[in-house]
Amino acid sequence: MMRWFRPDRYFSSVYDIDFEAEYGTGFRGLIFDIDNTLVPQNAPIDDRARDFLKDLHRIGFQVTLVSNNGIERVEEFSRGTDALWVHNAAKPSRKAYRRAMSLMHTDTENTLFIGDQVLTDIFGARRAHVPNILVDPLDPETDTKLIRFKRALEKLFHRPPKSRPKKASFRKKA
Repeated sequence: MMRWFRPDRYFSSVYDIDFEAEYGTGFRGLIFDIDNTLVPQNAPIDDRARDFLKDLHRIGFQVTLVSNNGIERVEEFSRGTDALWVHNAAKPSRKAYRRAMSLMHTDTENTLFIGDQVLTDIFGARRAHVPNILVDPLDPETDTKLIRFKRALEKLFHRPPKSRPKKASFRKKA
């Protein structure tokens, strides 16, 4: 039961992950949560996030943003990034992860999910059998009361390692 809530890997920030190494191990599709993963909760896309998403395309990745937010938020956020998107995702439902892979023409063997919440992001990725990375929230002070409550519950399910790897990569063993 607990394995459903345990991320495959941890990083302090999405910006600490070596995506060129991830591409080298065979990943071709990336699914991202938006809020507190790429930008603080409800913040508009900033230059850092926009440049980051463009760099991922330059490396060769297909990128899809999967969010429980409505169409206005997700569409506006993705504008100018070449990222695909799924809104009203109802994470942790498997459907949104499968839809993202369908949009990118990828599968569970070459897709990686990155998000900041265990109960929605990681649990959903696990249910969809997608390798995943949990990152620390960019700005926990911007979390809503509901998200703060969920983060408190998450502490019952997982304990992040005392030190988090930097610039590390992984790949499933054949």
